[in-house]
Amino acid sequence: MSVGIDIGSKTIKIVELEKEGKAFKLAASGAVGYQGVLPAIAKEDKELVPLSDVIRKLHKEAHIRGKEVSVALPESLVFTRTIKFPSLTDQEIESAVKWEAEQYIPIPLPEAIVEHQIVERSQNAQGNVTVLLVASPKVLVEKYIKLLAGAGLTTVGVETEALAICRSLAPETGTVLLLDFGAQSTNIAIIKDGMIRFSRSIPTAGEAFTRALSQSLGIEYQQAETYKKTYGLSKDLEGKVKESLAPVFNLVGEEIKKAIHFYQTEEKGEAPKSVIVSGGTSSMPEVISTLTNILGIEVMVGNPFAKVSVNEQLAKNLANYASLYSVAVGLALRGD
Repeated sequence: MSVGIDIGSKTIKIVELEKEGKAFKLAASGAVGYQGVLPAIAKEDKELVPLSDVIRKLHKEAHIRGKEVSVALPESLVFTRTIKFPSLTDQEIESAVKWEAEQYIPIPLPEAIVEHQIVERSQNAQGNVTVLLVASPKVLVEKYIKLLAGAGLTTVGVETEALAICRSLAPETGTVLLLDFGAQSTNIAIIKDGMIRFSRSIPTAGEAFTRALSQSLGIEYQQAETYKKTYGLSKDLEGKVKESLAPVFNLVGEEIKKAIHFYQTEEKGEAPKSVIVSGGTSSMPEVISTLTNILGIEVMVGNPFAKVSVNEQLAKNLANYASLYSVAVGLALRGD
């Protein structure tokens, strides 16, 4: 059994997978809303107690059996980039990363946890090796470990949201862009042949859409949230909701275009052939058609359970919420 837990800014999702040979079967899953202090802003351990209690309760009510879990760190609080080295052995790259990391990471190395992954070995004459560098503040990782320990759970894996989503949604071949809408941030990642080549997080997401709607129409936040989910970017209500949301949504579209342009010019990569969307906002009416028009390429909602065996009843129960579980499923697919 392997368990993944996604601690978002508004909801917590948990997934347990059971290994069947080389494949995985969904054993249990659950989600719960939460509004309170998150690890990133907690100054004292006692501030994490309410969230630990919520996680303990969710673990029990979702009938999760495993106590060893993997967790994701918010993409906005980690540092991810690819760097190129000449043709070196794996051991030489490990040493080189230690020397090179300092110039790429905006926090002192003694205060960071740095991991790397070889994503490509070039076959050309120059023989470059492309390495994915990921760094996170040690104090942040320690907070998550304490948080889960408070819930009676043992942390066996920690990684970024982008790495988890890549595992659950990205195809094994080709270049795609993954777009994950959270409540407070939207994560953008370009994936080539199942490996992250570029990622960034922008602070325009679900809550920004709701605020724009609330201010534009002069309605309460909660009513704006309902309107967003019900009407989205459709022409209903004389298109007033769409009109309010469009400027903010266009900002996201521009950031996606910038990411693709950077990847093509700086990384010399090919443009993504499609966009795979996940997160709560992905179910908003007309999101897919609007994004398709803005970007001019195929856009689809990702199904994080596509790589997992799910029985018919569970599939029906998850049908309307599947896109929320991309991070949790990706974590559980680690097989820790």
